[in-house]
Amino acid sequence: MSYKDIYNEWIESSYFDEDTKDELRGIADDENEIKERFYKSLEFGTAGMRGIIGAGTNRMNVYTVRKATRGVCRYIERKFGDEGKNRGVVIAHDSRRMSREFCEEAAATLAAYGIKAFVFDSLRATPMLSFAIRYLNCQMGIVITASHNPKEYNGYKVYGSYGGQICVDEANEIIDEVNSIESLGDIKVGSFDSYLESGMITVLDDDVDNAFNEAVLSQVRDKKMVSENGDKLRIIYTPIHGTGNVPVRRALKDAGFTDVAVVKEQELPDTEFSTVEYPNPEEKAVFNIAIDMAKESNADLIIGTDPDCDRVGIVVRDNNGEYVVLNGNQTGAIIVNYLFSKMNEAGNIPEKPVVIKTIVTSELGAAIAEHYGAEVVNTLTGFKFIGEKIHEYEDFGSVVKNFVIGYEESYGYLVGTHARDKDAVVASLILSEAALYYKLKGMNLYDALMEIYDKFGYYKEALKSITLKGIDGVEKIAEIMKSFRNDDISSIAGVKVDRKLDYKEGIDGLPKADVLKFVLEDNSWIAIRPSGTEPKIKFYFGVCGNNEVESDKKVNILKEYIESCL
Repeated sequence: MSYKDIYNEWIESSYFDEDTKDELRGIADDENEIKERFYKSLEFGTAGMRGIIGAGTNRMNVYTVRKATRGVCRYIERKFGDEGKNRGVVIAHDSRRMSREFCEEAAATLAAYGIKAFVFDSLRATPMLSFAIRYLNCQMGIVITASHNPKEYNGYKVYGSYGGQICVDEANEIIDEVNSIESLGDIKVGSFDSYLESGMITVLDDDVDNAFNEAVLSQVRDKKMVSENGDKLRIIYTPIHGTGNVPVRRALKDAGFTDVAVVKEQELPDTEFSTVEYPNPEEKAVFNIAIDMAKESNADLIIGTDPDCDRVGIVVRDNNGEYVVLNGNQTGAIIVNYLFSKMNEAGNIPEKPVVIKTIVTSELGAAIAEHYGAEVVNTLTGFKFIGEKIHEYEDFGSVVKNFVIGYEESYGYLVGTHARDKDAVVASLILSEAALYYKLKGMNLYDALMEIYDKFGYYKEALKSITLKGIDGVEKIAEIMKSFRNDDISSIAGVKVDRKLDYKEGIDGLPKADVLKFVLEDNSWIAIRPSGTEPKIKFYFGVCGNNEVESDKKVNILKEYIESCL
């Protein structure tokens, strides 16, 4: 069927609700919009799907959620049978448009096929979903979120029984099940309320929340220091209208951080993210209100978590007294350094410690970890690969490895194994502990970062993202990747290419992925990859110099080279 035939079917079929039909009738004269919505089905990729909310096969709506969930049902039925159906699936959602509706639709679809569903009574952070899967001994998990995407988006992520996002092999099996569904009309439809009444759907009480909070608090490295001095650190926190407000503030308070002010304008869930253009803690603009508050109160630390509370950004004063947003690589280096220095002070660095990071993450954290005798393991981009490694070490490794931290440059960190995904709750707590530690020494986290640079070298990273939307954008991204992959590039900006790593061929035992990395003779590097969740192609740059000026110059030269190629 052509995209126009599918469009007409959605309008004419009794299966689709009238609001959906009215929305589609409203674009009847816009051929391009019809094509965008129906030229393909919203792709269920390696962990789930993400897209603009609206009517159509290429949009997030109750019908595409129903189809994805039916694919999950088929996978559970085929792979795990009655045992998997009885263990069930736990579902969480964030504060976005339609999140609760999609959560209930997924639960009802599971129940319609005899699979128990567990849902929270309201929005919850993504790491809490990861924790809940193993805590409840569920077969799988689902979270409805589009993370830090603009307000027009929502998404659907699938997790395995070990609490991490499904990885390549499992994802491919579910993708096959989703793609084998020929007609939406064949999928059973049930009532959330009726399944709730029958016991096929269970609304969780606060037991999971309490257990998660205890697990997070157990990661505090110096409980005595925090309990006795936590009130000396002045923190401003913003959940950016998302799910972090309750769990982050609870963990900070229970640990002993009592001087915590929340950004009132961004405290409550808001589907429109009305105070920000883009609800992403990587963007300085999301901290504008918090910075104004910090200037008035002379705050030591600003913390911001994204809508589903798996990413965290921090703001600290620099040497000029200005509040500056640290990037994800800098924040990760601070956490790695704090954890190992505290363990070293106490004489309790574990045997065979391991730090896991992604291939596009700075080498600074690796240098710190290796200084303390830790192994550093690199994974593909995506925290699901870090979660998979944790699971491998615990359950399948012939040699025991003690996981210390996993992190990625895009503001995601995990300390502890209570979750198998990035956790902004525990990261907020550890960063607050580190800030208190340095404050008691007359320093702040910016000072700590400068101390790290002085000791390990001035590492500098940058990211250039190019947004290319629609059908033409998909083709253009593929064209750019093909060009860099096939061209004979022997030097970049006058520096010889030492290694060209094409992860599509499978490298170092990693799954195949559409990623290229050029490592130069001076250990500078460029990585190129299409985003898995947004219509973007991303260019990552990493260098190390003797000082800030030298590193800035190196990064700018690499960026100029890439710009000249586009």
